[in-house]
Formats: sequence, structure tokens, C-alpha cells
Amino acid sequence: MTEEIKETLEGEEIKEEATEETVSENEAAADAEDEKKVKSERKYKKEAAELKKEVETLTAALAEEKDRYMRMLAEYDNFRKRSAKDRESAYGDAYTAVVTEILPVIDNLERALAFSEGETLTAGVEMTLKQFKASMEKLGISEIECVDFDPNLHNAVMHVEDDSVEENKIVEVFQKGYRKGDKVIRFAMVKVAN
Repeated sequence: MTEEIKETLEGEEIKEEATEETVSENEAAADAEDEKKVKSERKYKKEAAELKKEVETLTAALAEEKDRYMRMLAEYDNFRKRSAKDRESAYGDAYTAVVTEILPVIDNLERALAFSEGETLTAGVEMTLKQFKASMEKLGISEIECVDFDPNLHNAVMHVEDDSVEENKIVEVFQKGYRKGDKVIRFAMVKVAN
């Protein structure tokens, strides 16, 4: 029996040694596995940090390009508005220059009408003057009213003190004024009372 006990004990010791070896092998494998995981995590963290840095760089570049785009868009919009305004202004200035050259003809026709002696001449001048005024009306040009003095529309070349007339009333018109819309083509030359 002792032999049997000895063999059993020896078998158990061998089992214990095998178990210890297995445990130490398992621990070594687990340690190796943990070390691989740590290395893998470090690698992923490093890659994530690099990707994060790259995203930040690209985001900054995108913001810079967006800013440049917005500035260029604003500059183009300003250019477009300025060009339209210049075009409109050039047209208005050319229009004014042409009409300014025509106005003395109308003035002379009105003077001729005031001093004409023959009925035929008067009728001819009236028809010509009427035609000129109709053409001006078609162009959108109107006479400036001369009732109350307005320094934005009238050029006061004379002043008279007259108690029978209200203050800042126009007494006499020396030369009619004309305008197209809000733009004055020629100021009216007037005599103002009080």
C-alpha cells in the first residue's frame, strides 16, 4: 500500500508541477497578450493623435479658404454695384449733356415767341416750341416749378423787397429750369421776394 500511496503522491506532484507550468505558461501568454494590447492601444492613440492634428490643420485651411471666398464674393458684389452705378451715372451724365445743349434753342424760341410780330411767324414758333416740349416730355424731362424758392432747384440772381408778396416767393423767372426725375439738369434763374 505504501507503494500505491507513493505513486499517488508522485502523480499528484507531477500534476501540481504540470499545473504550475501551465499556470506560468498561461500567465506568460496573458502577459504577452496584455503587452500586445498595450502596444496596439499606443499605436491607435498615436494614429488618433496624428489624425486629430491633420483634421485640425485641414479645418484651419478650410476656414482660411472660406474667409478668402467670402471676401472675394463681397468684393465682387461691391464691384457689380459700383459698375451698375457708374453705368447709370454715365448714362445720366450723357443725357444731361445732350439736353443742356438743346435747352438754349428752347429758350430762344420762347424769346422769339414773346417778341414776334407776325401771326405766321408766331404760329410757326409756337408749333416748333410745342414739338420741342413734347420731345422733352417723352425723354422724361420736366420744367421746374417756380412758385416757392427752393435753393435745390432755383438759382436766385436777384432779390427784391416787396410787402405785397409773401416771403421766399418767386417774382420773376429769367430762365426756366429743367430736371429728369430727381436730377436737376439746369437750375431755374429767378428773382425772389423778401
